[in-house]
Amino acid sequence: MKILLIDDSKTIRSIQKNALKQIGYEDVAEAADGLEALAAFANERPDLLIVDWNMPNMDGITLVRKIREQDKTVPMIMCTTEAEKQRVMEAIKAGVNDYIVKPFTPDGLNEKISRVIGKATAAT
Repeated sequence: MKILLIDDSKTIRSIQKNALKQIGYEDVAEAADGLEALAAFANERPDLLIVDWNMPNMDGITLVRKIREQDKTVPMIMCTTEAEKQRVMEAIKAGVNDYIVKPFTPDGLNEKISRVIGKATAAT
């Protein structure tokens, strides 16, 4: 499974990549903002996107909406420090499949990935 990590912090992407590696995911591409992510999405065709909310050039919510215009089914998890209920609801309305708040554990991330992949598989 190919995963696209989208976060403006190289450190956070590194932490996420290490967490993914711990739980068995090795095929990971990275993007530093929404604009990079759109290009990477077109080129890489990932099976899952893990998207930060707050980024320069294009924020995560805008990215999610643009991805959903192209692909209604690719699983997306919002991974952010934004924990307020209204933010979670906004992200879900925009099209994310699940939401995880930083900081997270590899087990917590694995649980979210398993849930969204399981739902995506069941829907096909």
